[in-house]
Amino acid sequence: MRLVGIMWKEFLQLRRDPMALTLTLFIPVALLFIFGYAINTDVKHLPTVVFDQSRDVEAQRLLEAFANSQYFDLRYVARSQAEVTRLIDTGRAKVGIVIPPDFAERLRGRGGAAIQVIVDASDPQVAGSAMNAATALGLSRSLELARRQNGATRTEPVGLDVRVRAWYNPDQESALFIVPGLIGALLMQTTITIMAVAVVRERERGTLEALVVSPLRRWEIMLGKIVPNLLVAYGQMTLALVVAHYVFQVPIRGSIVLLYAISALFMMGTLGIGIYVSTLARTVPQAMQLGFLAILPSIYLSGLLFPLEGMPEPAQYLARVLPITYFLRIIRGIVLKGIGLDQLWPDVWPLVVFGVVIFTLSVLRFRKSLD
Repeated sequence: MRLVGIMWKEFLQLRRDPMALTLTLFIPVALLFIFGYAINTDVKHLPTVVFDQSRDVEAQRLLEAFANSQYFDLRYVARSQAEVTRLIDTGRAKVGIVIPPDFAERLRGRGGAAIQVIVDASDPQVAGSAMNAATALGLSRSLELARRQNGATRTEPVGLDVRVRAWYNPDQESALFIVPGLIGALLMQTTITIMAVAVVRERERGTLEALVVSPLRRWEIMLGKIVPNLLVAYGQMTLALVVAHYVFQVPIRGSIVLLYAISALFMMGTLGIGIYVSTLARTVPQAMQLGFLAILPSIYLSGLLFPLEGMPEPAQYLARVLPITYFLRIIRGIVLKGIGLDQLWPDVWPLVVFGVVIFTLSVLRFRKSLD
C-alpha cells in the first residue's frame, strides 16, 4: 500500500505539471517524424558548376549525361577557373566540372580526352557519392564512344578520362568534417541550456525576484547573466579547437580572429533562444526539455552529421531557418578551406539577422516576465 501511495503521488505531481507531461510524450514523437522524414544518406542533386571551354556537341552530350544521372545539378556556368574555385570555396557548389578547350579534338583523335571533376571533400559522404558517380559516368560514356567508333570505319577505341580531384580533405577523413561541426554544436548546447537552466533555477529559488527588487537595473541583471555564459562558451570553444588541432589533426587554415568574431554573432542568436526558453519554462526539467527540443533538430538537420543535399526540399527549407546551418559552413570554411569574410558573407548576414531578431524578442519577453 505504501508503494501504491508513492506511485499515486507521482501521478498527481504529473497532473499538476501538464506542460512537462506534454513535452515528455509528444517531443519524441515529433522529433521521430522529422528525422525519419528528413535524414537520408543517399546524396543526390549536388549543386555543380560547369566551366566548358570546348562548347562542342560532345561536351554538351557529356554534360547532359551528368545532369541525367540525378547526382549533379548543373546550376552554375563559370567563365574562368577562378570562378569555379570561388563557388566551391563558398559552398554554393559542391562539384566543379572543367572541360578543356581541345576536348572535342582529342575525343575524335587517338589519344583520348580528359575532363577534370573537382569535388568539395570537406564532407566525405558528399565527396564519396560525387566521386563514384563521376567515375561510373566516365566509364559508361567511354563504352558508348567505343561502340560508336567500332560501328564506324575506325578500329581503335578512344577513352574518356574523368580525373577526379578531392579538395580540402583529400583522404576523406571523417574527423576533419565532424570535429569542426561539433564545436558549433557544443557552443549551441552551452549557450541555450546553461542560460535557460540558470535563469529558471533562480526563479525556482526566489533569488530572481530578489534581484528584481534590488537597485540593479533590468539591463544590468541580463548583462550579468549573459556575459559569464558567453565567456564560458568562448573558453569551451578554445579548448575544443586545441583538441581538434593537436589530437585529431584538424588543420586551421583561416583566421582565428575572424572565427571568434563571427562566433559572437552565432552565440547572440543561441543566447536569445536560451533566454526565450527561460521565459517559457517554470521548472528546470521543463527548461532542459525545451532546450533539447531546440538543440536536437539543429544537430540533425543542419548538416552536422548528414548532408543537406540528401534531405527532401521541405527539410532543407527548415535547415535554412536554423542558425547553426550557417555557422557550420562558416567554421568549416575558415578551418578547412581558409576563406575570408568576403566569401563567408552569404552565410554571415543570416546569422546577423537571426541574432538581432531573436535576441531582441527574447529580451523584451524576459523583461516582461520580470514585471
